[in-house]
Amino acid sequence: MSLPVDPERLRTQFPALTDDDLAAYVEVTKRVLGDPHAKGKAMRAILESGRAGRAKPAASLTADERLHVRYLAAVDKMQGRVS
Repeated sequence: MSLPVDPERLRTQFPALTDDDLAAYVEVTKRVLGDPHAKGKAMRAILESGRAGRAKPAASLTADERLHVRYLAAVDKMQGRVS
């Protein structure tokens, strides 16, 4: 599956991105694009999960919640915010 933006291009454009940020971007993007008919719903669920996960203690997060929080951190860096 092809990603809409190559991770190496993102790394160049946004030097604050870490390997972990890019891994979260790749994993979430592949999940969302895996079902084109549900991508809006899937992205909404990921964003909601990530926002909710930020409010929880890290030790209590599920693997998916941790991924979603990491994805939001990457997106924040790409949008110029530091969270």
